[in-house]
Amino acid sequence: MENRFPVWKNSLIIIVLLISIIYALPNIFGNDPSVQLASNATTKLEQTQADSIQEILAQANLTPKTFEFAKHKVLARFNNTDEQLKAADLLREKIGDDVTVALNLAPATPVWLRSLNANPMYLGLDLRGGVHFLLEVDMQAAVEQAEARYLLDVRSGLRIEKIRYQSVAKDKNKIRVKLKNSADKVATLDFLQQNFSSLDVKELDTDTELLLSISDIEQKDIEKFALEQNMTTLRNRVNEIGVAEPVIQQQGKNRIVVQLPGVQDTTRAKEILGKTATLEYRLVDVEHDVQKALKGRAPMGSKLYYEVDGNPVLLEKRVIVTGAEIVGASYTMDQDNRPAVSITLNGKGAKKMGKVTQKSVGRPMAVVFIESKYKNRTINGKTERYKEKVEKVISIATIRDTFSKRFQTTGLDNPEEARTLSLLLRAGALAAPVYIVEERTVGPSLGKDNIEKGFMSVMVGFVLVLIFMLLYYRLFGLIANLALAFNLVVIVAILSMLQATLTLPGIAGIVLTVGMAVDANVLIFERIKEEIKANTTPQASIFIGYEKAFDTIFDANITTLLVALVLFGFGTGPIKGFAITLSIGILSSMFTSILGTRMLINWIYANRRVEKLSI
Repeated sequence: MENRFPVWKNSLIIIVLLISIIYALPNIFGNDPSVQLASNATTKLEQTQADSIQEILAQANLTPKTFEFAKHKVLARFNNTDEQLKAADLLREKIGDDVTVALNLAPATPVWLRSLNANPMYLGLDLRGGVHFLLEVDMQAAVEQAEARYLLDVRSGLRIEKIRYQSVAKDKNKIRVKLKNSADKVATLDFLQQNFSSLDVKELDTDTELLLSISDIEQKDIEKFALEQNMTTLRNRVNEIGVAEPVIQQQGKNRIVVQLPGVQDTTRAKEILGKTATLEYRLVDVEHDVQKALKGRAPMGSKLYYEVDGNPVLLEKRVIVTGAEIVGASYTMDQDNRPAVSITLNGKGAKKMGKVTQKSVGRPMAVVFIESKYKNRTINGKTERYKEKVEKVISIATIRDTFSKRFQTTGLDNPEEARTLSLLLRAGALAAPVYIVEERTVGPSLGKDNIEKGFMSVMVGFVLVLIFMLLYYRLFGLIANLALAFNLVVIVAILSMLQATLTLPGIAGIVLTVGMAVDANVLIFERIKEEIKANTTPQASIFIGYEKAFDTIFDANITTLLVALVLFGFGTGPIKGFAITLSIGILSSMFTSILGTRMLINWIYANRRVEKLSI
């Protein structure tokens, strides 16, 4: 019996070890507190702007550790977080709204490693600090918004088809259509079948009335779209805030998990994520009396609103454009040095705005700011959440000339409100309101403490196993210890190559793997000892020990791997992190414990006569 691997097998093990060392290395270099600047508008950061940023920092006596400009982005690394925060505040104040200023922890990986695409693992919220939000999407509001759209579409469609009707109005969660005469019923049904097949149509006892409702399938599609659209919008908003490595995941049918590592201004993050602010542009009704509207006699095509200072104003119900048609928005100052938002419309919105302003020169146009807020109230000792819709006219200006695609909106209270509104408009409107049902904040000091304790737990477990194996199995124990160290390097390398996010449960998975990794060697070594006791030669004992123990090792590890896969399939974020590291640890430990130790033992014992094994 020969205890010798072929050249290709030895080469494979050595290559895996070398690659693992290279891709695990970036994790020992740590991170630099950094400020990252990138353009969030159509223009890109150029070298001249990068030079001016560097000059601003120099004038404030803030000297970066390094200052990098590449791919239209600036990355300034600092020695500590105090300098980082001062630089970020200064740049936000000095730089325009077209540039996003983000706090970041940039890896201090050497250039030669980065050229090999070797990067460190990401650190999760519990290790790095930051905020965790669990948001719930208001699905009822999403369906109600769809019903409102259908109501307007049905009404305008009947008008275009010249089908006469008395009214098209909402009736609870349905739309009631009253026709002027029964002769139009067939034409109406045909029109609805062709254009609104997703609506369920119920014919009432009267020949002039129909009841329309959203079908169950359509309702599910609306809810699914609302969730997907909200996740996209939240990603856009997080990108606007400038958070590095955010986590935005769906949880269940109507909830979204948002984790923002490194975020220190939690109030700002809450405000940006949950806000449903948008704009509507409407013409002012100058033909009817506002006082009559205040007494409850508003004209058919108009609605009563209030300006910021409380003055009532009558606006046409017809909306010219909404926030959904805004494709660009940036903070600016108007000619009177007051905060404003520069608006850019898409093609459809520009066409509508141009058409209206061309016909309405000399008429006043209002900008309506709309925001949904969730508040709590106590009724009969029970706290319930309710939605409050805030609508206010932030500006009224006379149309002096025709405009369409680009214009300014003024009337905002302060620069911060203008900046926030421009951010929300750029990121897009939420398809349905969301509210925060859970919030957790992890401070950076706690995250650092978690890292230190997690690292300590791995090291303590590792050292205890090393001592036990060395004392109990002597030379064979030393070989098992080398394989265990190899196993840890492989786990870290794989997590780094996958750019996985390491969390506390992930560290727990690694600690468990450290204990389990030597199980295979214990089984092999005990089998070798049994063969020696049975007077088998040392070389044969080694061969039989590895061959006979393999089935047991394979069965035990496959069972644990199946459990890890179940945890990954049914668990949430932290459980998934534990399952991933455990799975990687099981697979790598089989490789190192069986092949790695066998290669070393072969090198030591294969080419000489052996009387006794050091086991």
